[in-house]
Amino acid sequence: MNKFHTHYDYPKRISERNLSIYDPLEEENQDLWVPTSELERLLNNGLIGFSTSGLPLRTRSKVIKQEVCRILGYPIPISFKKTQPRFPGQLFDTYIQKSDNLQIWNEDISLSRRYVIIKVSQDDIVERVKVVTGETLSALDTTGTLTQKYQARLSPNASTLELIVSEDTDILHFLLRETDFPTSFTSSPIQNPAANSILPIKMIFERLQSLVGYHFPDTGYDQERNRGEQLHRLICAALGYNNYSDDGRFPDIRHQLLEVKLQTSPTIDLGLVCPNSKEDLDIPTIEGVKIRHCDVRYALFYATTDGDHVTLTHFFLTTGEAFFDRFPQFGGKVVNKKLQIPLPNDFFD
Repeated sequence: MNKFHTHYDYPKRISERNLSIYDPLEEENQDLWVPTSELERLLNNGLIGFSTSGLPLRTRSKVIKQEVCRILGYPIPISFKKTQPRFPGQLFDTYIQKSDNLQIWNEDISLSRRYVIIKVSQDDIVERVKVVTGETLSALDTTGTLTQKYQARLSPNASTLELIVSEDTDILHFLLRETDFPTSFTSSPIQNPAANSILPIKMIFERLQSLVGYHFPDTGYDQERNRGEQLHRLICAALGYNNYSDDGRFPDIRHQLLEVKLQTSPTIDLGLVCPNSKEDLDIPTIEGVKIRHCDVRYALFYATTDGDHVTLTHFFLTTGEAFFDRFPQFGGKVVNKKLQIPLPNDFFD
């Protein structure tokens, strides 16, 4: 057997030749290519039991990549370049999985690439590493459909309260003819809206601004949905609803044409439709008027967390029509897309 192909030689040889993870393996270094089965063995030996507890998602990803470099004998770069794949020298990407839903962003599966899929426990301890080729992974992708996802950036400033626009869109403004608006609602917040129950954007701002400074228990950095539910409950109560409901549909509080966003980072995930889209919203007409996506109001709360409590520090309110006037869209018209691949239950066995 070639001595370069024994278990223990790869990290040592890679380290001795002082290659970076970005250096291609030219002819003289082809012996440093780590076979897939050996790559899986090395990473399992080095990563199982490794803890990323308490780390934000991006920091966790960086720390895992640093550990992979150390295990394979590569020097740890000061920062990781946004190459495709992230480890060009060995032609693989790393994915950290707490769930069975693998997400691949902005690219199709490459048949020639390796995919290092790292399973972590609910306590953020590495339990298992599986290394597969793109060919193996593509067999699990039953749709091949890239799910598009619009994103924007939120940059808080000195003001903790921002009413981006003081008037609703022309279409919605036309429907708001009431002078006395309800102070409480017996209707469900997910019911379809009616003209006599929709609060003007100014009144929504007045009722929600007192939530800044409020804090609630932090359910965990990777529990955005649960955090969002707690904020959603607070907003329903502040608006005057006697009950709370959430069916996961857009907008969150349909009765007020209000979408809610809790931000602990500057990246705003907007889902499948741009806020300023003039496409019709999937709700019944209101007094014969069709409501569009851009008529929806967006309540964004920026928050900080100390790991125990989430504290609401800033509140922004805008219409979808004016959304990008304050929150710039990532990449202009670029749409971030992802493949979602459900991993079988026995994938890591």
